[in-house]
Amino acid sequence: MGIPQPAFYMLKCQQSTPPGMPKPSCVTPQTQDLYQHLGQTLMQKGIIGTVQPIQTGCLNRCNAGPVMLVEPGHFMYAGLTKEKIDRIIDEHIIGGNVVSEYLIHDELWDEAISPSAMMAQMGR
Repeated sequence: MGIPQPAFYMLKCQQSTPPGMPKPSCVTPQTQDLYQHLGQTLMQKGIIGTVQPIQTGCLNRCNAGPVMLVEPGHFMYAGLTKEKIDRIIDEHIIGGNVVSEYLIHDELWDEAISPSAMMAQMGR
């Protein structure tokens, strides 16, 4: 028997920018421990093998940060705190119910577009 694939991937933006930059940052002194909290919580609950936390660079939703993408499903959670991460794990990952009030606003997270459709929009 092989090692099972993860059922979920939780991609947490770990982008930080220097002070004074025009673009906000998902990692600030106030939010720098969110990724560690995510991993520790998954370990404490005994589900780290079936849920894979992943540190990413910018997910291009800086004004809604800190953000985290949960796959499968393309669920983008915004304005993260430790309490929100705990609830996302308990309700979405374990319970199977998306925490809709934490999802990014529709105007910042529209339907996916294929690369070929994007190229067509750009006239290529």
